[in-house]
Amino acid sequence: MIVEFTLNHEPTRAEASPDEPLAMFLRRLGMKSVKVGCDEGCCGTCTVILDGLAVYTCLLTAGSVHGRSVRTVESLGDFKNPHPLQALLVEEGAVQCGFCIPGLILSAVAAVEAKPDLSDAELFANCDGNLCRCTGYEKIQNALVRYRDLAREAAS
Repeated sequence: MIVEFTLNHEPTRAEASPDEPLAMFLRRLGMKSVKVGCDEGCCGTCTVILDGLAVYTCLLTAGSVHGRSVRTVESLGDFKNPHPLQALLVEEGAVQCGFCIPGLILSAVAAVEAKPDLSDAELFANCDGNLCRCTGYEKIQNALVRYRDLAREAAS
């Protein structure tokens, strides 16, 4: 089947098998930030933003994005020009192995874009599905709060 969708703000057209997992489809298209961890929707490493919502790509097929908009970490920033949340995670010492970071970033970005005035509890709840085995969560939460506060200031 041919899947036509917007990938990181660019019109995209690619062939996929009807049952191809979205995670594998996106990786095949070069989106290396999309990781597969549990393959059961439990760890969050495969998270992307689909039409403004954070979703697990291991639970969706490639065909499910036809006519829709997908954003991966590749759309946010890079080493030379990091997204504010990427920079804050580094500043807080919240990045170790980095496997969980793309999904965590996208979960937080989707939540804050939808509602910049999230409470700490709401922000953390939106990122609950992203498991980190390395850092614990205090440094991650510090970066998330700082990011939300920056977004809140920019929105006002």
